[in-house]
Amino acid sequence: MVEIELDGKKVEVPPGSMVMHAAEKAGVYIPHFCYHKKLSIAANCRMCLVDVEKAPKPMPACATPVSMGMVVRTKSEKAVKAQKAVMEFLLINHPLDCPICDQGGECQLQDLAVGYGGTRSRYEEEKRVVFHKNVGPLISMEEMSRCIHCTRCVRFGQEIAGVMELGMSHRGEHSEIETFVGQTVDSELSGNMIDLCPVGALTSKPFRYAARTWELSRRKSISPHDSTGANLVVQVKGDRVLRVVPLENEAVNECWIADRDRFSYEALNGPDRLTQPMIKQGGQWRTVDWKTALDYVAHGLRDVRAQHGAGAIGLLASPHATVEELALAKALMDGLGSPNIDHRLRAAAFDNAAPAGRARWLGRPIAELSTLDRAFVIGSNLRKDHPLFAQRIRQAVRKGAQVSALVAAPPDWAMPLHRVLRVAASDWAAALARVAAAVAEARGGALPAGAEGVTADDDARAIAQSLLSGERKAVLLGNAAAHHARAATLLALAQWIAEQTGATWGYLTEAANTVGAQLVGALPGEGGKDAAAMLSGGLQAVVLLGVEPGADTALAGQALADAGMVVTLSPFQANLDISDVLLPIAPFTETSGSFLNAEGRLQSFQAVVKPLGETRPAWKVLRVLGNLLGLAGFEQTSSQEVLAQVLPGVASGDFVPGERLDNRARGPIDLSPAAGEPCVAAIYQLDALVRRAPALQATADGRAARANAQGVCA
Repeated sequence: MVEIELDGKKVEVPPGSMVMHAAEKAGVYIPHFCYHKKLSIAANCRMCLVDVEKAPKPMPACATPVSMGMVVRTKSEKAVKAQKAVMEFLLINHPLDCPICDQGGECQLQDLAVGYGGTRSRYEEEKRVVFHKNVGPLISMEEMSRCIHCTRCVRFGQEIAGVMELGMSHRGEHSEIETFVGQTVDSELSGNMIDLCPVGALTSKPFRYAARTWELSRRKSISPHDSTGANLVVQVKGDRVLRVVPLENEAVNECWIADRDRFSYEALNGPDRLTQPMIKQGGQWRTVDWKTALDYVAHGLRDVRAQHGAGAIGLLASPHATVEELALAKALMDGLGSPNIDHRLRAAAFDNAAPAGRARWLGRPIAELSTLDRAFVIGSNLRKDHPLFAQRIRQAVRKGAQVSALVAAPPDWAMPLHRVLRVAASDWAAALARVAAAVAEARGGALPAGAEGVTADDDARAIAQSLLSGERKAVLLGNAAAHHARAATLLALAQWIAEQTGATWGYLTEAANTVGAQLVGALPGEGGKDAAAMLSGGLQAVVLLGVEPGADTALAGQALADAGMVVTLSPFQANLDISDVLLPIAPFTETSGSFLNAEGRLQSFQAVVKPLGETRPAWKVLRVLGNLLGLAGFEQTSSQEVLAQVLPGVASGDFVPGERLDNRARGPIDLSPAAGEPCVAAIYQLDALVRRAPALQATADGRAARANAQGVCA
């Protein structure tokens, strides 16, 4: 450790640290613009000038390495005079348009100008003007005259997103931040540039001129999209969600969120919201009150059970539903005597479930993805399926990690890959067996049963050698591998390879609550129908909990129209062609609940706004439905009570998810070619919220998905 004196205090920091790092450790604030703890050091704003003893002039704290015995003063006359001089230069060309600036009230330049700016400017010449750029539907670059060239946005693209979409052109006062040859900013993490911009040159296009920061209430929540479980701050004005920004959590999402976490809130205020229960009569929809709607559903379920048996009733649940909602959905089916419940909506095979009461999961903590030495990713479009996991693995690659992939299409993961096995999805099992053969060849052992006689090729040997080196290693199965017709075989081979190479193995997991859905048992009971069987028809009553067949499922689900009664619980006017009853349930911002993310971390959240119209939390709707049906176990008065019942130990802090996470393979190895392609949703087709967010659908990814009908797997 290196000891320095900082403003009269002794501070110890590791060798190679900068004065800024020592100041952070000591709790001393040094004004800055270009420095950010997650980005490389640029040292181009010079706002962090400090007085270093024996140095002839002030030194930038962010770029001055510490040395033993160094004496630094951050508030001496020399330091403060230098900082004020830099502020004067920064304000020379800055447009003083704070009253109309969207960043007003949360602008770093505005805040520091109060402490370091002068009362008047000595500059009387005309200020420079930078023309606006159109870079897409998410980021506004309307006021680039405000830019102070801190290059945070440029470095973020290069280092975190992996795509240099912005850069600085020209020199001197003609310098501008812009895209290359007029292109748009299309990264799935691009919204983080808005948070990074310290002056309001980059602002949120959907939020633009919607509210002032001091008008907004800030409430914590959890992302309901992919399996990261990103921590959010939802900003609200008058019971209307107007903005979503990240809540820092180093163990989960660090200080970043994906664009679908940030902009999907638009759907909450959209025209598709369902605000009153509706019943279809004579082919026409009419609104009714809750009592009428629930009595209709309860009466219909009773009639079906009496006439056709409980086995004629089924429930399809979204893996984006909360633990509490899924638990009560399971209890409802159990109470009716039906084993037909499933959340695996896009799966092609259903022989790969974890043992009862256990769940498939990531196999290691999310934070450890950043520290991997070797990784082998099977059947995933990593960058689009799991943007925040991808950026963690990208950081590992920047430190020297080797990442290999088994995919069907050329991977565009914005990171260099060690070796790519590009094979048709139907032959993934055979290709993975060749990697296993290469591992067996290198170790001099035998292949697992079912893979005997398979021989390795050069690509397989390269991947095997990579996995056999390094210390921290992982074999990760993506969404396409989980939904594959040979999912059980892929897991068995992945487990064998991982065990032989000393790696962990697991699933990236698709949705916000895929792990939670497994733990609460949202799976078919003995003799029960899986999702594909239910979607193929044959049921007399079907309950759809947040599910839209054709968008959320591997089959279109038109056969459900033949059922005697289809009940849709959704925040949106969905399934109008196949449903008989629509029940408006609250999205994540209007209800309380919990998600279990890919690593098995339980995260609970509260409603941030009141339910819209007659919308009700889904757990309450299911509880009341259970009461109307006269079922036992539906007396809960809060979502916390539901959670405590389904996951004992949560309230006391004794619940340990890790004890119920299990990636061990169960089935035999089958290397025969698989029929059909795995059903994987495009990035902005994953769930009902992102599908209805106008800005996300206007992005390059959104337009491509609609043009190619991605997300509709039938």
